[in-house]
Amino acid sequence: MTINAMRGGAKYKGTQMRDKQLSEMIEKKVTEAKQVCEADETSDECKVAWDEVEEVSQAKADLRLRLEVEKKDHLESFCLENPETEECRVYDD
Repeated sequence: MTINAMRGGAKYKGTQMRDKQLSEMIEKKVTEAKQVCEADETSDECKVAWDEVEEVSQAKADLRLRLEVEKKDHLESFCLENPETEECRVYDD
């Protein structure tokens, strides 16, 4: 059950929904951070709010990176998730 993405590659519907959810969450966290920081941009609450924005942004970037790796090599993406499996072991000569 795949659908075509804007870039022409196949994406699973759940992945597309996660991407959309992360985008919406970033917008929400930015709005919240701006509201929290209106009174005092140097407050701890303001710093925490922008840290949350950064964390969600990083989660979206990680998702995109994982999708790029999956497009290139399915074994590589499997090994990123399961490095302990026999298929993913690397032996030194």
